[in-house]
Amino acid sequence: MSTPAAYFRLLRAGWILLREGVFAALPGHDLEGMPQRGWRVAQVLARRRAPGERSQRLIRAVERLGPSYVKLGQFLATRPDVVGSELALDLTELQDRMPTFPDAQSRLMIEGSLGRSVDALFTRLEPPVAAASIAQVHPGEIIDPLGGRKVAVKVIRPGIRQRFYADLDSFFLAARLQERFIPSTRRLKPVEVAQTLAQTTKIEMDLRLEAAALSEIAENTRNDPGFRVPAVDWERTGRDVLTLEWIDGVKLNNVPAIRAAGHDMEALAVTLIQSFLRHTLRDGFFHADMHPGNLFVEADGTLVAVDFGITGRLGKKERRFLAEILYGFITRDYRRVAEVHFEAGYVPHRHDVASFAQAIRAIGEPIHGQPAETISMGKLLTLLFEVTELFDMQTRPELVMLQKTMVVVEGVARSLDPAFNMWRASEPVVSSWIRDNLGPRGLLSDAEDAAKAFVSLARQAPELAARTERLSAEIDKMAENGLRFDIETARAIGREEARHTRWGRAALWVGALALVWIAVQVS
Repeated sequence: MSTPAAYFRLLRAGWILLREGVFAALPGHDLEGMPQRGWRVAQVLARRRAPGERSQRLIRAVERLGPSYVKLGQFLATRPDVVGSELALDLTELQDRMPTFPDAQSRLMIEGSLGRSVDALFTRLEPPVAAASIAQVHPGEIIDPLGGRKVAVKVIRPGIRQRFYADLDSFFLAARLQERFIPSTRRLKPVEVAQTLAQTTKIEMDLRLEAAALSEIAENTRNDPGFRVPAVDWERTGRDVLTLEWIDGVKLNNVPAIRAAGHDMEALAVTLIQSFLRHTLRDGFFHADMHPGNLFVEADGTLVAVDFGITGRLGKKERRFLAEILYGFITRDYRRVAEVHFEAGYVPHRHDVASFAQAIRAIGEPIHGQPAETISMGKLLTLLFEVTELFDMQTRPELVMLQKTMVVVEGVARSLDPAFNMWRASEPVVSSWIRDNLGPRGLLSDAEDAAKAFVSLARQAPELAARTERLSAEIDKMAENGLRFDIETARAIGREEARHTRWGRAALWVGALALVWIAVQVS
């Protein structure tokens, strides 16, 4: 049960969004009844000094709410299935531009995490050059056998865990209220979305896990042409500190500087897309925050990705699903695209495959009438997910994160080369994966996996037999004596009911006091 503090924080967040004009900027002319009246009230209560587009108002409000809400906004930008495509696009403009914290606090965080003094770890630690919602980055220098080496030192923001866990309570409260009072959104599983946010942010706030992600990507891509990630300094990395090699390069959001340096823009765009698809299809592990601020190009044209706080994983089934869908659209085999959805269990079998294939055709045919360089793979997947909603396809967070990342990566590639042909660049990677995984070699791999699963099951057979015997005995007891609660279970149920009633009364008082406070502010 949420605490009264969670209700206060949620009401405060709503008030700031209201005053910054976010609600008033939403389209409301087609609304009716109570929703339209609420929208008109929002227009009246919005600050007169709240100019700008909806995206600017939203960004201003989220930044006022603090680091936890910045992280929430960035997370929801990867979930257009939850917030809608337009709002997700607005949220993609939300960048980590938080104020820095003092060097003295950074030093305390480093020494507390690594158990050594900063002077013993670094020959030099400079003021921060960038600050985000979770951490900030300092240039530094260390001594190694080859002499002085420049490094990037990422330090967790002091108190961010406590602040995030407090705000997380109100996020869960909002999700539960949404599920309870807006039944149409239950398909989106808002509580599960909040749980995913909680898990991903907890991982992001342990910099050892980001270091592990960098290490895994480095192993996966060690032979890939034109792409790499920074090397981790494990000696100077801990829960609150991550030390990496310093990258001397140009960010991909500075296109004029990249062009002035003489880089091949078309080749960079192809390398970016093919690298992303290799990570996705071949490795099943990809960087899920590949905006141009997290990508550098070095003097020799090598792309370097940084900031692996958000990553995505795809299992073998999901990778096959993605490859077969892309290949099916390329070959106009819409029946096969539909069958893949049913085989993967994404669309309930109560629906008709032929009808679903008809809906898929409505997406694919207009694409084949366009020049290849104008076709967006990210847009294709977005349309596909919109159609699958009509056939009760449940939200698949890993696929939505992939789709959103693909939209971003494709956008970066087109910023480098406006005439970029996504399909021509993708074809070698997709075809290679299909040949290796859906052909004879793939059948052999599947047979090996099946054999391993059978051996594992055989090893567990004695334990499974014992469990079955115990379960059978328990069922016999219930059939003979009925289902019974022990005394402690009954007492626990009573305590929970009493607690629920007590917090319910408290919540009503919180709501009443908050309304009084809002009325005072308005007046």
